[in-house]
Formats: sequence, C-alpha cells, structure tokens
Amino acid sequence: MLLFKEKAGYHHWKLTGLAALAAASWVSLATNASAAEKAVLDAAATSEQTVEFNVYLPLRDRAGAEAFLNQLHDPNSVNYHQWLSPAQFSERFGPQSGTVNKITNELKAHGLAITEVHTHSLHVSGTAGSVKSAFGTSLAMGHFASGKQVMTATAPLQLTPSLQAAGAVVADFSGKIWMRKVSQPSLLIKPQNRESTTGGYWFTDLKQAYSFPSFKKLTGKGVTIGILMEGGFNQPDMTAYFGHELLPSPKISTVNIAGGSPFDPNGSFETHLDIQQSGGMAPDSKIILYNLPDLQDSSILSGLTTIIESNTADVVNMSFGGPEAGYTAAYNGGTDFTGILNIYDDFFMEGNMLGITFVASSGDSGGLNVPAAACFTAAPPTPICGPMEVGINIPASSPHVTAVGGTNLVTVAHPKNPNNLDSAYVSENADDDPLDSDIFFGTSASGAVWGSGGGISLQYAKPTYQSLVSQANLPKAAKKFRTIPDLSLQMGGCPGGTLFFDLHGECPPDRSFVWEIIGGQQEGVIGTSASSPEFVGLLALKIQHTGARLGNENFEIYSLAAAQAAGSGNTVYRNQIEGNNGVYKSTIKGGYNMVIGNGTVIGGDFVQGPGLPVAGKPQTPTNP
Repeated sequence: MLLFKEKAGYHHWKLTGLAALAAASWVSLATNASAAEKAVLDAAATSEQTVEFNVYLPLRDRAGAEAFLNQLHDPNSVNYHQWLSPAQFSERFGPQSGTVNKITNELKAHGLAITEVHTHSLHVSGTAGSVKSAFGTSLAMGHFASGKQVMTATAPLQLTPSLQAAGAVVADFSGKIWMRKVSQPSLLIKPQNRESTTGGYWFTDLKQAYSFPSFKKLTGKGVTIGILMEGGFNQPDMTAYFGHELLPSPKISTVNIAGGSPFDPNGSFETHLDIQQSGGMAPDSKIILYNLPDLQDSSILSGLTTIIESNTADVVNMSFGGPEAGYTAAYNGGTDFTGILNIYDDFFMEGNMLGITFVASSGDSGGLNVPAAACFTAAPPTPICGPMEVGINIPASSPHVTAVGGTNLVTVAHPKNPNNLDSAYVSENADDDPLDSDIFFGTSASGAVWGSGGGISLQYAKPTYQSLVSQANLPKAAKKFRTIPDLSLQMGGCPGGTLFFDLHGECPPDRSFVWEIIGGQQEGVIGTSASSPEFVGLLALKIQHTGARLGNENFEIYSLAAAQAAGSGNTVYRNQIEGNNGVYKSTIKGGYNMVIGNGTVIGGDFVQGPGLPVAGKPQTPTNP
C-alpha cells in the first residue's frame, strides 16, 4: 500500500474539515517485505537452556469430520447448525489417550514433559539438550530483523517413532517467517476524499456503495469479532476514527498471545485497519484483538488455539498470508513443511464446527504470489533472480476459510459541493498494476503485479460447495483443487513501485483506497487487508440478523451464487466486472472467476434478500 498522511492530529481535522483532507500529501513508506525472513543465528543454545514448544497432531477421523461438517451446513440435515462445543469436538475428533500416552512416555525418556494437552497439540517443555536427544538436532539462538529473539534448529528435526506414527508436525524452531501483512500504502496524490470518485473512503462511504443494511436495522449488537494480528492498538486513534463519522468507538479488548506485541505507529497499521474496517461496518459489535508477538507459524497456531478453546469470537479476520509454495521442499532446502498447511486447515475445520467463521485476505500479488525458489538462495542469480510464480496464500486457501479478493471502487462525486457526502455506487474494476520489482518479498524477481489474489491451491482438494457454480471457464486443475477468492469488495490499487506511476507520475484511472487513523495521523491504505475486514463486518450484521453463528460461510456464499445464476431474482453479487490479476481474467459475462470470485457483495441482499432497508448517505441516521 502507499500511504497518505495528514500532518495534523484529529482535532485539527475536526476544526478544518474537508479543507484539511484536500491538503493531504503523499508520504513514501517502506513496504512490508518481511515475509520469508530467515533468522540470523547468533550463538548455540546451551544444553541446559529451557525450551517450550508445541507438537501438532492431525485430526482423528478427518474424513468423518469433513462429513459431519457438511451435515452442519446442510439445511436438510437434522444436524444443521447444531454447533459443537470445544470439548465435544475434542472427544469426537481429538487425539486418543493411547496416542498421547505413547508420545508422553517416548518424550519423557529424552527428558521432555508434556504439560498441556489440546485438541490439536501437545505443549512440551524441557531443555535444548533434551530436544537434541529426542529430535537429533542442536538448537541455536537467533534474531529477526525486528530484533525479536528466536530459537531455531540447526538441522531438520527427526521425529520420534510415535510422533511419526501420529503424523505429528513441529512448527517451532524453523527460524523462518513466510506470513506477511496484506496491505500497502496508497500512491494516490493529494486525495480529495469525498470530492473524488475513488475515495479515500470511510466505512460509511463503503456501506452506502455496497448497500449494507441500514444502521436502524442492524448494528452488529451481540456479535463478537475476533482480529488475529500482530501489534497492539491505540484507543485515541479509534476514538478519532469513529468520531470522524459521528460514532463512538466499539468496545475493543485485547488477548495477548505469548505476550503479544506493543502498539507501534509503524508496526500496528494492519491492526488498526482491521479494527476500523470491521468495526465501522458493525459499530455495536464487540471486538477482541488476539495480539500475536509475530507472524511465525508457531505464534499464529497458538493464537488459533486460544480462539477455538475460548470459543468467544463469532467471526475472525486474518489479514495476513504466506504462499503455499513456501512450505514445499523446493523453498526449504529439501525439507517438506506442507504438513503445517494441513494443521492450519484442521484448526479452521474445528472452528467451523463450533460455528466460528474464518475470513482471510486473498492477497495483493494477483495470481503471482511468490518469487522463484532461486530468489531465496544465499547467492540469488543476478540481475533477476527469477520470475514471480503462480500460486495462492494460506490461510485464504483453506477450504474452511472465506477468501476475500478486491476491486477498485468508483462512486459518484460532487466536486462543486464538497459537503455532499453521497457515495452511491457507479462501477468497479479489478485491473492489476504491474510493478517495477517484487515489493512483497524484496527480491529482484520479475513480473510482479499488484492485484486481487486468486488462483489454484496446490494443497487442498476442491470443496463440495465450489461445485455449485460453473467450472466451464476454469483451467483443468481448478476443477480438482480449491480456488480463491470466494468473493470481493473494495481493496484499491496503485502501490509504490508501480510501473505506470514511474512512467507517468500519476496512478492509472479509477484506483481507490480507504482511510485509517494511526498515531494521530490519517493514512490512505490499499489491499485485500481492507476488503477482508469489510466483509467480516457484514458477517457480523448477518449473525445479528439470523440470531446464530454461521460456521463455514462458503456453503452459503456459493449457494447464493448458484441461485443467482439460476435466476432466483436475488442479486447478491456484482460479477460483471472487468479485470486481470496478472494470470487470470475476470469475465464480463459474469459467474465465478479467480480474480473476484463470485463477485462483489450487495450487502443487504446477502444478509436477507430484497426488502431489507439499506444504508443511505454517510452521516445520516441509516449510516452514521
């Protein structure tokens, strides 16, 4: 994303109004190319050094779990929406006591103790020496560029016989981060806010443009939104952001995972975006920030453990992602880590059975989501290390997660009357923005684009719900494997490093963005990390409307798309939107595609169908 920053604080904006907004200027920020970061080793861990880690176990009877999950989402089944408790799920699909006992005794022989047993994991404590005895590798202390300390294995772990038999996975000690926050600052120059057809948009503008339910009918009351992200939040910024649209801040609380991470005006921009976008769509919802210490897989999995076992959040947003290919042997010196992808999916499946809905950004690198493996070698080829490769991100790729892609949104403008806040929908495009270089990982890979993440999974089979929509225009592989996104909303375009901007000094036509407030400054942001929490807020309204959790909402998303295609009369998606994500095209004829999924959502019709009153102009009783 590219950022625009207001130089004054909120009180200045409040005093000067639109004049201050029109005076915004572009500020160049470093891109968040922190994914695929490998820890720098500092020194060997002493054999007596204390170690704690998790061993993750796959679900017992996974085929049975998938079949039961389908029943939970089948309106004709007696089990429809009869959500399980965490204890019921564990009893039915968690590890058997015999398996746990075998692992416990085997690890005990090496000086390791199991201190906690969870549905998906066993928490283990001991020393670096006992880890070497059990897994055949030494541990070393290292650090990431952020300065965070980490303990990493100096060689691949060799699982003990009982762990191998159980299909166990150890996500700790990898010393690598593939996940990254999915947003960038916007490159638009001197944005005019509501004087411009393409933003910057406040949440009220988006609610009108996408016909979200009226605030007089649905507000998110009684619903809890979970935000899984690294970085604390700053309450004065929240007060300022929601106050700009004449609303109080939602109730926001924090659950720190492994100590969490503090608020940082630079490091917490994603947290603020997620809270502000989701909370703006559902202002009366409660929001829980599950604050991660970092985006290592081990930290994320710990966060998911807390979310599922506490069973408090009804819908969870994840505005981060890492390439599936990054877990394959080609990107890890010959060691295959794709077992971690299966563990992620197990977590999401369990959450779905509890009724929790997981939503993730599909990614911002279009259909090209990872540089060639040679780009991550000690001495990558020069001057270009290789091409950007076709692929998609986890967690969006999980069949038990709703993947949200994005478009550029165009609304009506009133240049002669800046006090007219009307943001009625005009059009959208899903055009990609070719980039000079790889801004996502910071490599010299060629062919990088900014665009709606979409494509074909290399890990997960085609879920049954995707067969409800036509596969006629999809590649052969897409008919066998999971494809994303599932749907889309405004994400915006024109990040730093855009070829068009470098050649012409401006962005291509019709590139949109949203505002956020962080550190007392107003910033323009783009990315599917905006569209994902936008949709999470809509789901909160739907949960309030139905009075119940939704589970895996993809079943409903594709059922509505199939009904629309069959002529049901309920137009839930705008799917005749032109676009290209560097690999795939959206078709103007409509229907499912791998750029915008089933299309962009018409909020009221998605929640209820025709007849639900919808949001009007911003800062009015139906849309404060």
